[in-house]
Formats: sequence, C-alpha cells, structure tokens
Amino acid sequence: MERKEAIRGAYRMTGGNNFYDGMITCSTLSGKAVCRLVWAMNKAECDDYLEKALSGIPEHFSGRLLEVPVGTGVLTMPVYRTLPDAGITCLDYSPDMMARAKRRALKNVTFVQGDVGKLTFADGSFDLVLSLNGFHAFPDKKAAYREIFRVLKPGGTFCGCFYIKGENRRTDWFIDKIYTPKGFFTPPFETADSLRQRLEELYAEVTLETVESMACFRCKKGA
Repeated sequence: MERKEAIRGAYRMTGGNNFYDGMITCSTLSGKAVCRLVWAMNKAECDDYLEKALSGIPEHFSGRLLEVPVGTGVLTMPVYRTLPDAGITCLDYSPDMMARAKRRALKNVTFVQGDVGKLTFADGSFDLVLSLNGFHAFPDKKAAYREIFRVLKPGGTFCGCFYIKGENRRTDWFIDKIYTPKGFFTPPFETADSLRQRLEELYAEVTLETVESMACFRCKKGA
C-alpha cells in the first residue's frame, strides 16, 4: 500500500501542471470532466486501470525495463522513483513529449527518441517492457508487437494498457469522430477478444482485464 499511495500522491501533485497530465491522471477539474465524458470513468476507476496496468512491475524490481512510449512521464516517473536499482530506458517518437518527460528525469532513467516499430536494441535486451496508452496511437501495430517481443528476454514481462473498441459506445464515438480525425489515435483498434488472441499467440502466460474501454494486460514470454 505504501508504494500505491506514494504514486497516487505524486499524480495529485504533478497532474495539475498542464491539461494533458491532468487528464491522464484524472487529477484536475478539466481532467476529471474528460475522464467522465469520454472514458466513462471517475477518479477511482482511473486509478484502478493504472494500477492494473502497472501491476506487472514487481516491487524492488532491479532488472532492465523499457517503457514505450514514455509520454510526459507523469504516470511512470513516480513509479521509477521507487525502483532505484533498476536500469530504465524510456522511448518516445515525439520530441515534445520526450522533452517534457526529461524534466522529471531520474538518475537511473535513460531517454531515447525512436520508433517502437524499429527498435535499435538487441534481441532479449529487457526483463520488462511497459506500454501505457500507446498502442492505440501506433501507426504500425504489428511491427510494435513484433519488436517488443523481440527485445524482451525469455521469461520477461510485457505489461500495460491501451484503448480497445467495443466496450463503451460513447467512448467509441469520441474515438471515431474526434480522436482519430485529429490524429491522436490510429486505427485499426483491437477488441478485448482480438487482443487476447493476439497476446496468447505470442506469450506463454496472459492476464487481461478491462476497465471500461481500457484493456490492462500482463504477459510472460516463454523461457
């Protein structure tokens, strides 16, 4: 519980710095309004899906971790602060997001600008790969799945969350009519069934849960 409370406290303090961070952490009035209107979630439900998405990271983790995309770092830097012995690499395609994440930089975190579909890391480089709210925006999702699997060590963990269609009609409408035309999200989108099938084809163990339109998953690569 100490780790969870520390992370939630950090979200409350940092989320108010800008609209995006407030929305992604559901910690400001405008952020809570977007969470409720678009994602049909209150603050407790937002915290719930993030905790599920991050549950694949063990406490006291000390291996090598890749996060893609890091975004502004608002969701994960509070977590990495509790993992001083881990070697963490944060990747993002957007230089603007990367610049904002670097303002929260920690000693054990390295930042790399790059494309998840063309990762420059060697096979089996990481013990854990984390992807929060990224796959619904990736233009080449098949390449992203393939590259993440490639750089993950045998027995390693792939975990995270992203939007899936078919769980909430209002959310699907916003994604179809607003988020996709503006270029925030990129089809095609997974459903809960298609995502489970895809992950089970790649990984030896798969846990998948949904909170409204967010799929939260934890997978283990075969040894």
